Amino acid sequence: MENENSFIAHFEKFSIEPIHEKYAWRICDFTTVNAKRLQRYFPKTLAQNLTPTLSQIFVERKVREYHKNEEFLFILKDNQNRTVIGLVYVKELEWKKKQAEIAYCIGYQYEGKGITTTAIETISQYAIRHLRLETLQIVVHKTNKGSVRIAEKCGYTWQKTLPNEHTPPNEAPLDMELYELYA
Repeated sequence: MENENSFIAHFEKFSIEPIHEKYAWRICDFTTVNAKRLQRYFPKTLAQNLTPTLSQIFVERKVREYHKNEEFLFILKDNQNRTVIGLVYVKELEWKKKQAEIAYCIGYQYEGKGITTTAIETISQYAIRHLRLETLQIVVHKTNKGSVRIAEKCGYTWQKTLPNEHTPPNEAPLDMELYELYA
């Protein structure tokens, strides 16, 4: 595996960087500003970042997981004001199967600008080339049209419906759609 500092992608308006302790406050800001967006599909991330202290604990754990190759969290950062504008996880790693899930969220003010698509394309290629993964998955609800579009634009193909795959807070379990990309 590569050193976490070896993967940083810079684009005109944003950058992708591995999780780092310096991001705790900025992740707290990102999650609280986007709480409504995150509560349905990222309830754990939201709950773990409601205060600066919680964010510090969250970031320290995610940095450890990154170093141990258990989960990789990447920060999408606005190049101009250096704020966190999104998160991309490479999670549910199954090293023997060479498989992982990609999960992502972006701040409401950055939606629809192509940033998430570029980030998912970049992270997907990183996961295949550097992590040597062969199957990448995106799990999305069919009503999340933006995420479905991103999966398809990035070359992921629909595989099947996963019954009762995700249970948002205070809701019934939801069927989710599985998209996959192969190396």
